[in-house]
Amino acid sequence: MLAVYAESFSPDDPLSGLVVGERPDPEVPDGWTTIEVRAASLNHHDLFSLRGVGLTEEQLPMTLGTDAAGIDEDGHEVVVHGVISDPSWRGDETLDPRRSLLSERHQGSMAAKVAVPRANLVPKPASLSFAEAACLPTAWLTAYRMLFTRGDLKAGDTVLVQGAGGGVSTALITLARAAGLRVLATSRDEAKRTRALEIGAHEVFESGARLPVKVDAVMETVGRATWSHSVRALRPGGRIVVSGTTSGPRLDDAELTRIFFLQLSVIGSTMGTRHELASLVAMLDATGARPLVDRELPMEQARDGFAAMAAGDIFGKVVLTR
Repeated sequence: MLAVYAESFSPDDPLSGLVVGERPDPEVPDGWTTIEVRAASLNHHDLFSLRGVGLTEEQLPMTLGTDAAGIDEDGHEVVVHGVISDPSWRGDETLDPRRSLLSERHQGSMAAKVAVPRANLVPKPASLSFAEAACLPTAWLTAYRMLFTRGDLKAGDTVLVQGAGGGVSTALITLARAAGLRVLATSRDEAKRTRALEIGAHEVFESGARLPVKVDAVMETVGRATWSHSVRALRPGGRIVVSGTTSGPRLDDAELTRIFFLQLSVIGSTMGTRHELASLVAMLDATGARPLVDRELPMEQARDGFAAMAAGDIFGKVVLTR
């Protein structure tokens, strides 16, 4: 079958190990099933894999991809939840210390077929295209959990989204606006600030700019470059929800004095549960909010999509289709 996979690792030139070619059909353990993939989206996790993060040489070749939408063995349209928990685990899958993602211990979703546990399938409504649905299981699920589970935000609250442009940040803006939040967003890029307004931000600012109000929560995926600004943007008792550090995790100043004096909360958030994915799908079906797809490419052109993501030359999600 056709697949997009890592053949080797390179920290400095991750695309050098990327191959689009033939791979064996996936093995299907007991309790698992096979999905005919119609669309799979790219995530920075895939670039990390090509750099050798989270994988060993012994696991190669590894089909990439954590997200997919397609057709199950009974002909139903489904969205694949990419978090694989231990079979004995009960409760929140993201808290399972032995959890993994597709493309870590198990072959990933950028292929004609992917094998997943039966419990990891969520029905896809007809209102969502396969390309839109394939955006949801990582970036959009991460954003949903950040806002509503870990951030506990409600209609009328004010939220700041740092670094508009990537898959998670565009999802944060769209979902927050759909849920009735007041949305502020930052970016170094004027064009991305303009696009952020178009997808639902109420106001946009240059990175680090002084804001006209203190916010209830900050959604932080950037890390070092925006951390101090995030802390200083909060009202007393406010909270930062962190799910990434794209500019690096090492802080020049953790702002601990401000954090304890203003009783701020710093909350980590990772991916999301199958139940949250089902709730996210239902929310999009009900509200008409939709994932922002930067570009759709046939799976054969995966390298072009990876190159665009590596260069930061995207606004929204890159989706591979079959």
